[in-house]
Amino acid sequence: MDSYRLVLLILLVSKDGLCQQKEVCSKTVINSCADCITSGPYCAWCQQLNFTKAGEQEAVRCDTVEELMERGCRMEDVISPKNDIDITANQALSPEGREPVQMRPQRINLKLRPGLPATFKVSFKRAVGYPVDLYYLMDLSYSMKDDLANVKELGKDLLAVLKKVTKHARIGFGAFVDKTVLPYTNTNKKKLEKPCDENDQQCQAAFGYRHVLSMTDSEAEFRNQVSQQYISGNLDPPEGSLDAMMQAAVCRNEIGWRNSSTRLLVLTTDAGFHTAGDGKLAGILEPNDEQCHMGGQLYTKSNEMDYPSVGQLATMLEKNNIQPIFAVTQNVEKVYKELSEMIPKSEVGILSSDSRNVVQLIENAYNKLSSKVTVSHDNIPNDVRVLYTPICNNPGPAGYSEGVCDKVPVGEMISFNVTVTADSCIKTQSFTIRPQGIKDTLTVTITPVCECECARSVDSVHQHCSDKGSVDCGICRCVEGFIGQFCECSSGNKDTSALRASCRRDNGTECEGRGDCVCGRCQCHTTESGSSYHGEFCQCDDEHCEKFQNKLCGGNGQCNCGECKCNPGYEGSACQCTVSEEGCRTPNNSVCYGRGVCKCNRCECKEGYQRPHCQTCLGCPDQCLSKLNCIECLGFMSGPLKDNCNTVCRGSVHGETVEQFTIPGKECLQKDSEGCWIKFKLEQLVGEDVYRAEIDKQRECPKPPNVTAIIAGSLAGVAIIGILLLLLVKLLIHLNDLKEFRKFENEKKKSKWADDVNPLFQNATTTVANPTFTGGD
Repeated sequence: MDSYRLVLLILLVSKDGLCQQKEVCSKTVINSCADCITSGPYCAWCQQLNFTKAGEQEAVRCDTVEELMERGCRMEDVISPKNDIDITANQALSPEGREPVQMRPQRINLKLRPGLPATFKVSFKRAVGYPVDLYYLMDLSYSMKDDLANVKELGKDLLAVLKKVTKHARIGFGAFVDKTVLPYTNTNKKKLEKPCDENDQQCQAAFGYRHVLSMTDSEAEFRNQVSQQYISGNLDPPEGSLDAMMQAAVCRNEIGWRNSSTRLLVLTTDAGFHTAGDGKLAGILEPNDEQCHMGGQLYTKSNEMDYPSVGQLATMLEKNNIQPIFAVTQNVEKVYKELSEMIPKSEVGILSSDSRNVVQLIENAYNKLSSKVTVSHDNIPNDVRVLYTPICNNPGPAGYSEGVCDKVPVGEMISFNVTVTADSCIKTQSFTIRPQGIKDTLTVTITPVCECECARSVDSVHQHCSDKGSVDCGICRCVEGFIGQFCECSSGNKDTSALRASCRRDNGTECEGRGDCVCGRCQCHTTESGSSYHGEFCQCDDEHCEKFQNKLCGGNGQCNCGECKCNPGYEGSACQCTVSEEGCRTPNNSVCYGRGVCKCNRCECKEGYQRPHCQTCLGCPDQCLSKLNCIECLGFMSGPLKDNCNTVCRGSVHGETVEQFTIPGKECLQKDSEGCWIKFKLEQLVGEDVYRAEIDKQRECPKPPNVTAIIAGSLAGVAIIGILLLLLVKLLIHLNDLKEFRKFENEKKKSKWADDVNPLFQNATTTVANPTFTGGD
């Protein structure tokens, strides 16, 4: 929060007598009177001629009234616009009749200076006997079967309760279940026609929302219409409550809401509710359009539009001044209390299991709603804040969104102090203040005050401006071709913008805001201490250098354009150190090993090298690998650098071959370009890339392979593998034959042979006489 807003809040408190605060002008870049009065609510402008001194910026004309007068500005030359409050419609409160006036004023015009609050009073007095419209919206799902019988007898009692507070009471009736599509309702044709239990004969077809009875003051008509209603049913526990409430709110003509009445919407249910997004379960993707869609007393878009969101419903209820009363069973009390917190001017009551207490519940809820007066606003412009401070016996806390007075008896007048603040120069706009649930409104029109009404010179030129320009709020506005504080400079063949551009560094602020652009050059102003800004663009001053021991430049130097110029013998960003290299000296008498600079008797090492003397480098590449090519060419005249070894390696590596190392530290072992292993050691000398190297004379080179042995071994290996494979195949064949033979022997043993005569060798069974040997007796 910027400083002038903070001051504003403090001053708001001081008006209540809690504290006092001196007005302060919080200035930014000021080039005109308009810039001044919009930069802070308490900034004023001095239009007096010759108020500024030579070399001063015109911005010094902008300050608080008190400071300007102390500097010598006459009061008649001080410009400090104030807010203006103009009440254009203010009918007296008349809390009786069908068209009472319950709030005043009705229209007000505010001229607001940015940041400066304007406060006015709004009075309210609730009308005696103000008409009441009550719409009873009932859940007719099957679980509410027992409750319907009691509701059919409510007409007389409801009207009796309402007529306690007004003679002009009317009631209406509507019912709801849920959308008649899956998964909310069984879409079987028979189930749509009769969604209740088969044994229940009095059951009406499934429906979403049905408007049964428009507003009437006839008890008999209410009883007659409600008695014709029967229970229905659906599948899931949540109901289409928000669908029904939205249609009841926006279908003004169908329901019969009067223009001037307290509108109550009573919802009775024992279940939760579907909300926006749930329609996707049934493939319903079109958002609720907040419009009335009634046909034949049914909600015709029930299966085409998604359920409304809680925000949509709350907006439409508030827009139509409808106050909901949720009469719900205890199992869903928590859900509807959370819903009530999001809907202004709503109450929740616990319904008995058979709804016998609904009349008492409605009476209690109505009394709570009617005794609580809440004032809020609609369509407030951006950058406008409205603070409500209630003035009554039971006030709520002051707030920026609403003002509340509780337990207000009918006929008692209460008030609210309304403080409006515009934080910027907005366009002329209007917004509305209204008591929630009441049709009376206050229209507030805001017009910004962002310009100065200054005494201007009559002539086009003025002597104060060297007769080359006119005076505007004390400042010279030069004619074309002339510039300067008093139009004293000719712009020549350059236009004003080009000359002024030459006074801006890198297209920044003109003369860095520390001087005047005169004839294309910056004339610098003096600082607060009396010294001068300097530099081509007035970018320098000699007061903002680094301090040491609370002394500028440690008292050992001079500040010049933000940097310390140290006296001989001192150094450091704040000249805090004596010049010395004692702490930077190394054992070899170098300074930081040539890898850093000595400042304030300490080494500031190059990147990677470590303090205190920049001897080691933790983040540097491995030198064993990076210097290998130089080592190979210096020690053995081989490798990629053998042709230009002295040229490349002369400045960084000084090497010699040795039989034994004398350099302490890590030994390097690397493979060269010929595949040989080289041993060497490196010692870093003074400097960042200077090394002394000792290289082992002997390289370890691998012996060449024996080609004959490799070939002979390969052939022998192939032969051995072939023989082994042949033996393995032979073994497998033998094992398979052995297995088959054993199988044959087993089958042979199992066979049984019978003894019989071979028919080929059987003896003859008949005897035939040989006719040759036939003889007689």
